Amino acid sequence: MFKRLVDGYTFRVIMLVFLALILLIPLGLIVDIVEERENTANHARSDIMSLWGGELIAAGPFVALEGAKLKETIITNNGEERRRVEYVDPFKLIIAPKELQITGEFKTETRRRGIFSVPLFYGELSFKGSFDPAAALASIAIAPQEKINDGATLAFLLGDLKGIRKVISAKLGDKELFFQPAGTSVLARGGKEIVAIIDDLPKGETSFEIVLEIQGGERARFAPIGQNTRAEIASDWNSPSFQGDFLPARSTIESDRFSASWEINYLSRDIPLAWRQSGESDMSLYDELPLFGVDFFRAIDAYALNTRAVKYAILILIVPFLTLFLLEIVAKTRVHPVPYMLCGVGNAVFYLLLLSLSEQIPFYAAYVVAAFAVTAMLTLYARALLPSKRASLFMGLVAAVAYLILYALLNAESYALLIGSFVTFGVIALIMFLTRNFDWYRQNET
Repeated sequence: MFKRLVDGYTFRVIMLVFLALILLIPLGLIVDIVEERENTANHARSDIMSLWGGELIAAGPFVALEGAKLKETIITNNGEERRRVEYVDPFKLIIAPKELQITGEFKTETRRRGIFSVPLFYGELSFKGSFDPAAALASIAIAPQEKINDGATLAFLLGDLKGIRKVISAKLGDKELFFQPAGTSVLARGGKEIVAIIDDLPKGETSFEIVLEIQGGERARFAPIGQNTRAEIASDWNSPSFQGDFLPARSTIESDRFSASWEINYLSRDIPLAWRQSGESDMSLYDELPLFGVDFFRAIDAYALNTRAVKYAILILIVPFLTLFLLEIVAKTRVHPVPYMLCGVGNAVFYLLLLSLSEQIPFYAAYVVAAFAVTAMLTLYARALLPSKRASLFMGLVAAVAYLILYALLNAESYALLIGSFVTFGVIALIMFLTRNFDWYRQNET
């Protein structure tokens, strides 16, 4: 009775399900390895970025004026009255440009640490436009007892000061500007700033031009702070990803470069043209700025693709099990559970091969090598297990088709669910068709 039960197909199907569940353990370990390697790669990229200057975030220029409220008190001393005037409740008036034109032309290079790499860029970044302080101040209510100090500060808000190689030129009107790191924050808490002192701020509309030589990595972001902001960014990078609160009005992507332009009006953002800033209760401008820009995106993220591949692993593992099971029935031979387990482990090793190879060579090449190696191994092993050469070739064909479908799933991100659903449906339908005439009870009773 026990022997008939063990020899029956029902028991073998239960055994296959059990083996598939057991193989989830090494697949889980492979997922952990993928995450560990990705974290190692991220740490390497972060180290390179921190030394190079980090992501480029540039907002400015702003004009900052300082003022305070005048408080007058009468002091009586020995019957003599004296008037004392003191400044209380200090505040700042921040003025954004009326016109702002941002132009950047970047060159790129890839820096490596071990086997990990990060795309970096460098080049000239210019800010041109004009300020109209009188018009801006007219929009802010200034009480009669409030006084604005003479002089002003021109300030730039940046993500990391290491990204500035040098200031090529800086002018406000016909006057040269000399920037230095801000000792205390002028614009916002949380950001890094460079500032230039303006001894005599023109009252009327005045042009400015600031040209920086900068460097950064992975992404560049800019703030549309002008009443009218226009930006033109170009680089020799061929796979940009435009991100942020605003997409470019026009963009061109070629095989060896890209260019993009933005046109943004102040009505489409939340930053006023001028505002009062006082006290620590104010929100940080650095946190509230809308940004636009580009990511220097790598078209193929090997770790993301490896993670997605492992998610479909259980489907790929079931395929050789079912194929070997059907070939066993058709060939009327017996295959021990150990070969089933070895076939499953071989398929699990595919993901380990894919991960290790994709760190050294392009992902598509790593996929071809790993899939070919495992397919060849399963074909040769099936030849030793099954009496027919045709059966072993069929085993190899099924494995090759399974890996081809998996590659299609990895590259069809938007249609992965659709493809996966139809493939799963097709596999189940095919198994039903091939086993439609099996008499499962009779086999158990033999």
